[in-house]
Amino acid sequence: MKSFNMTNIKTSSDGAWQGDNPLNYAFPLLIAQTTVVLITSRFIAYLLKPLRQPRVIAEILGGILLGPSVLGRQEDFFHLLFPSWSTPILESVASIGLLFFLFLVGLELDLSSILRSGKRAAGIALAGISLPFLFGAGVSVFLRKAVHGEEKVGYGQYLMFMGVSLSITAFPVLARILAELKLLTTQMGQTAMAAAAFNDVAAWILLALAVAIAGDAKRPLTSIWVLISGVVFVAFMLFFVRPTMNWVARRSQHDFVDEVYICVTLAGVLISGFMTDLIGIHSIFGAFVFGLTIPKGGEFAAKLIKRIEDFVSCLLLPLYFASSGLKTDVAKIRGVEAWGLLILVISTACAGKILGTFVVAMLCMIPARESLALGVLMNTKGLVELIVLNIGKEKKVLNDETFAILVLMALFTTFMTTPTVLVICKPLRRVASQARRLSHQQSVPESSQEEFQILACVHGPRSVPAIINLIESTRSITKPQLRLCVMHLVELTDRSSSIMMVQRARRNGVPFINGFSHCTSKDRIAAAFQTYAHVSRLTVHHSTAISALAIMHEDICQVAEDKKVEMIILPFHKQWMGEGDDAIENVGHGWRGVNQLVLETAPCTVAVLVDRGFGGSDIGGGATMTITRKRVCILFLGGADDRGALELGSVMAEHPTVSVTVMRFLVTDQSGTTVFSNSNSFSDTPEKNKSEKEMDEAALEDFKRKWNESVEYVEKEVRSITEEVITIGQSRGFELIVVGKGSCVADHQMEHSELGLIGDILASSEHCIIPSALVIRQGKFPEPTKPLSQNSLRARKPCALTPS
Repeated sequence: MKSFNMTNIKTSSDGAWQGDNPLNYAFPLLIAQTTVVLITSRFIAYLLKPLRQPRVIAEILGGILLGPSVLGRQEDFFHLLFPSWSTPILESVASIGLLFFLFLVGLELDLSSILRSGKRAAGIALAGISLPFLFGAGVSVFLRKAVHGEEKVGYGQYLMFMGVSLSITAFPVLARILAELKLLTTQMGQTAMAAAAFNDVAAWILLALAVAIAGDAKRPLTSIWVLISGVVFVAFMLFFVRPTMNWVARRSQHDFVDEVYICVTLAGVLISGFMTDLIGIHSIFGAFVFGLTIPKGGEFAAKLIKRIEDFVSCLLLPLYFASSGLKTDVAKIRGVEAWGLLILVISTACAGKILGTFVVAMLCMIPARESLALGVLMNTKGLVELIVLNIGKEKKVLNDETFAILVLMALFTTFMTTPTVLVICKPLRRVASQARRLSHQQSVPESSQEEFQILACVHGPRSVPAIINLIESTRSITKPQLRLCVMHLVELTDRSSSIMMVQRARRNGVPFINGFSHCTSKDRIAAAFQTYAHVSRLTVHHSTAISALAIMHEDICQVAEDKKVEMIILPFHKQWMGEGDDAIENVGHGWRGVNQLVLETAPCTVAVLVDRGFGGSDIGGGATMTITRKRVCILFLGGADDRGALELGSVMAEHPTVSVTVMRFLVTDQSGTTVFSNSNSFSDTPEKNKSEKEMDEAALEDFKRKWNESVEYVEKEVRSITEEVITIGQSRGFELIVVGKGSCVADHQMEHSELGLIGDILASSEHCIIPSALVIRQGKFPEPTKPLSQNSLRARKPCALTPS
C-alpha cells in the first residue's frame, strides 16, 4: 500500500490527463468524501422517513455504514476514499461545521425562558440528570474492569465521561420528535422542552468539567486552572459580550451596516472557539456560549440563521457524523461478554432517564401514562452525545470498544423514542380529542352556532390581500355574523430557525399553534388581519401552524373540526406577481401536497384560491381591501361541488359591492342535442343520476327565485367547454370565477388534478387567464335526514374527521 508523507500532500491535482489521480490530492478527495457522505445520509434518511425518525439517526448510521463496521471492511475501498492521511483534513472541515452548528444551538436556547420554566421542569431535569449520572458512575466500574485497556484510564475521568454520556438529553432532536408526534404544545411537550433545555445547559457544564478533568490526570492543579479560566470566560461573555451583541443587534437594523455586523459576529464565533481551545476546554464550548449572548427572537438572530444554517446543517455537519462513524467499529464488540456490556449500558441509560423522570413527574401530579412518555422523551440522545464521545476518544478516555458501545447506545435510545411514545400517547390523544369535542359542544353558546365561520390559511404576506378581499366578498349584511380564523402555515424543517419558531409556540389546544399576539409588531400577516378586523369589525382568531408539510393537513383539519368552521380557504401553490403568466412564483411543490391532502380529508367545504391579482388598495398595516365593485362569475355544470359554488355565490350576492353572474353550460352534440356535461356528478345507477339532476335543478330554481332581480343568469349551449372557459378567462369581464372541483371536461389534459378539470384550465399558465379563480370542494357531510335549505352552506356543521 502506498504511503504518504503529510508534508508532501498537495491541495489539488493537475488532472487525469496529466496522469494524476485526484483522490491522491487533498481537495478533490474532500469533494469526493463530502459527496459520498451526503448521498449516503440522505438515502438512509429517505429509508427511515416512514419510521418518523429524526435525521440525526440517518447521519449517524451513514457514518457507521461508511466506517470500518461495514464498507470499511473492504480495505481497498476504505483506503481509496478515506485514507489515513485525509482524516485530519476531513475532521478539520467537519469541526468548522460543528463550531457554527453549536453556535446555532446557543441561538436556540433562550436562558430567560429557561429560568421562567418553573420548578416542575427544573425538578424533572434535575432527576433526569442526577439519576442517570449515578447509574453511569456505577456502570463505569464494570466497564473499566471488563473492557481491555480502560483500567489504565483514571477513574475520575472515566466516571465523568460515562456519567455525562448517559445523562444527556438532545434538546434539538427532542424538539423535532415532539413536532413530528404533534405533542409540542401539549402540557407534556411543554414540560419536556423546558426540562430538556435545563438538561442541555447542565450537560454543557458537565462536559466542560469532564474535559477539564481529562486534560491532565497527573497534574490536578492544571484542571483547576482550566475550570477557573472557563468560569471567567463564561462570565466575560455574559456580562460584557452580551450587552455588546445587544447593541450590535440594534445597529444591524440598518441595511448599510448589516453586513459588517454579520461578519463581525461570524468572526466572534471563531474567536470564541479559539479562546476556549486556548483555555483547554474545547472550541465548540466557546461557540455555544457565544450563541447564548445573541439576543433571541429579533431580526438579527433570524438574519444570522438565514445565512449559515443551510450550509452548516446540510453540508458540513454530516461530515462530522461521518468522521464519528469512521471511528466506530462495531466489530470491536466481540463475544458474549462485550454484547452483554452493550445491553447493560443501554438498560442503565434507559432505566436512569425513564425512572428518574417518571418518579419526579408523578410527584408533580402528572398522570402515570404521561409521566412514562415524558421519561422516554427525555431519553433522547443526539449530537451532543456524539460530541462527548468524540472528545472522550480524543482525550484517550474511551477506547474503540467503549466508544462503539456508547455510540450504539445513543442510536438505540434515540431510535426507540418515537415508536415508544406513539404507543404510550395514542390513547391519550384519542381521549384528548374526545374531551375537546365534548368541551366544545358544552361551551359554545347557542348564538355562536348561527355564525358563519371561515378558516383562512396563508403561506406568507403575498397571499393576504386576495384572501382578505375574498372574505370581505362573503360577508353578509342580513345573515349571521362572519367569524374568521386565520392560520399562518409555517413549514417545520431541520433548520434552527424552525426550532426557534417552535420554542415561541404556546399551548393553545391544537398542536403547533401560537397566537399572533406574541409575534413582533413587524409581522405583516398579523398586522394585516388585525387592521382588517378593526376596519370591518369582525371577530378574528389568529394562529400559526408550525408543522412538517407531510402532516400539515392534520393541523388544518383539526382546527377546522374544533372551531366548527363551514369553509376552509387555501391559497394555491402558485402566485402571480403581475399580469400575465411570466410573473409566476411557485411557493413549493410541498404546499401543493398540503392542499391535496386537505381537499381529501377536510370535514367541511374547501375553497382553493388561485390569485391573479384579486387584491386591492392598501388600507394600512399591510391589509388590502378593494372598495370598487367586484364582478364574480359562477360556472355551473352540475354536481355537488357546483351546487356548493352556487351556494357561495348566493352568499356573495348579498354583499352590496359584489355583482354575481351565474353561467350554466349545456353541452350539445353535433346534432344539437343537449347531453350531460359533468360525468363526475353521476353514478352508474339511473336512480342516482336522476336524483342528482333533480337536486341541480332545484338548487338553480331556488337561486333564481331568490336573486332574480340582482343576479344575472345565463344559459349557454356549448360544444367545447374547454374553449368556452378559456374564452371567459381571457376576457376582462370578471375579477373572480367560482367553479366546483368536480366539473369535468373530457378533452383537457390536467396539470393540477386537485382543482378538477375546469379549475385546472383557470390555473393554467398556458392560456393567459386574467381573472382569479376559486375552486370549491363541497363538504363531506352525513346524508341529510330532511331537505337542505338554500343556505345550507351556512347551516351545515362538519362531521367527525375521517379520511376519504
